[in-house]
Amino acid sequence: MSMQPQSWPQPSPEITAAVLAMYRGRRAPLPVVIRDELGELFADEQFAAGFGVRGRPGWSPGRLALVTALQMVENLTDRQAAEAVRLRIDWKYCLGLALTDEGFDASVLSEFRTRVVEHGLEAKALDLLLAALVGKGLVKPGGKQRTDSTHVLSAVRDLNRLELAGESVRACLEALAAAAPDWLAQVIDVPDWNIRYGVRVDSWRLPASETKRTQLATAYGVDGFTLLEAVYAPDAPAWLADLPAVETLRVALLQNYTRTTDRRGREVVKRREADVDGLPPGRYRLTSPYDTDARWGVKRDLFWNGYKVHISETCTDVESDSTTGDPDAQVLPNIITNIATTDAAVPDTAMTAPIHDSLARRGLLPDEHLLDSGYPSADLLVESAARYGIALVTPMLADVSAQARAGTGFDAAAFHVDFDTQQVTCPKGQTSASWSPTVQRGTETIVVKFDTDTCRTCPARAQCTTASRGGRQLTIRPRHVHHALQQARARQNTKAFKAKYALRAGVEGTIRQAVAVTDTRHARYRGLAKTHLEHLYSAVALNLIRLDAWFNGLPLDRTRTSHLSRLELALAA
Repeated sequence: MSMQPQSWPQPSPEITAAVLAMYRGRRAPLPVVIRDELGELFADEQFAAGFGVRGRPGWSPGRLALVTALQMVENLTDRQAAEAVRLRIDWKYCLGLALTDEGFDASVLSEFRTRVVEHGLEAKALDLLLAALVGKGLVKPGGKQRTDSTHVLSAVRDLNRLELAGESVRACLEALAAAAPDWLAQVIDVPDWNIRYGVRVDSWRLPASETKRTQLATAYGVDGFTLLEAVYAPDAPAWLADLPAVETLRVALLQNYTRTTDRRGREVVKRREADVDGLPPGRYRLTSPYDTDARWGVKRDLFWNGYKVHISETCTDVESDSTTGDPDAQVLPNIITNIATTDAAVPDTAMTAPIHDSLARRGLLPDEHLLDSGYPSADLLVESAARYGIALVTPMLADVSAQARAGTGFDAAAFHVDFDTQQVTCPKGQTSASWSPTVQRGTETIVVKFDTDTCRTCPARAQCTTASRGGRQLTIRPRHVHHALQQARARQNTKAFKAKYALRAGVEGTIRQAVAVTDTRHARYRGLAKTHLEHLYSAVALNLIRLDAWFNGLPLDRTRTSHLSRLELALAA
């Protein structure tokens, strides 16, 4: 498919006349407002890398990007979006199409998404929108931003380990039967294997007996290894090993089975047991043969299979902005500035630096970043300030030592640390005996020990340490990290911090809007790349909705207000 970059034409006179007639005295629909206020939002040149210069002419990629965003605004399927382009006046106005334009087939949207992902253009639409808003002064660097994450369910069925083994074999058989049917018929007994793998594993009831389930699991393992041996045999076509389903089966067998030889030289295939043979960490473990990027995740009492999305947005403190006394002060809309998508096993703290990198790339770093306690660490407090000039407004996790949890002992905060003399003084006035800089799990630390004889005779020993041998031992961080952590923990107990941090709660409303409008918690597509693409265009859609409200002068409500509450406010006024 080829693409010749062209500027979008202005809405045709007949379309413009129809829109003016239908919405005279009324609020115009979102597509009309966006075209009038932002013009040609996504230029074709920005997507040229994903399209060639030869071949069948394709539809405008810039328009397809906007169609995808409008599709997310109304949560439409590909077929419904293609019909909207063909039939709706407001969409034709926004896209600059003639009244008689026949649009495109629904499959074009799927092909567009594939090309965008393959050429690394996923974030292009959000980048272009933010750049346009920066040019209009609606988004500015500095100020405050807030970030939070939520779970995303993958677009595949949840499978237990037994179902995963059987379905991995079946998926590989299906791929081989489609790619090399003649070869497959020569290496397996098709009728016999069709009995076990002709239908999906979840379409019939698994055995209730543990013995029979173990036998079935072993049978799946034996069949899987047999199939792989045939694929990797010297006389088999070499390209069969490159099929994704074959590699998925190999990994699934490696993670869930052991293959040994007994004393008689017979091969023994056995399912792995976690406490005996061990299982791979959750961040590496396959959960489905149809989406190899999805992982199991847990957050408090929630357990899900899929992904996690991190949403960052500008945040306007409506109350503080309205009390500045400046009559010309303009409250800007809250705009989503970054989207990060990971598998469900990635912790929030691992995404703080990547989020800042993305914001820096767009030139939209905030002065203050409001986060919950899952994102920061002592190192990130220092790194964010030194590298980006960002102050993290976030509660730091409390000391989890036995003394701190008890509330009656001497925790680390009770000790005075003197980095100049490299000594620590305990609450009873005794000084440390050793100061040992070291690296623990890749993190620079300092291990401080007190003399055994001094601690043994101390009357407060029971409040200080539970060690049966030796004296009290402390693990502290280097000077700059230690001081940053102490200051953050002291600051988070002040009223000023609590008042400022209350603004972070608004991101929960953004997540709620994303779920209600674009169904963000359910992945439309399979794979991390396309799920990330979905989230990016969902962010564009939410931004368009907010811009539509802002251009029409609708105020930014702090929360939902009932009719009775509105009546009370009206009577009070």
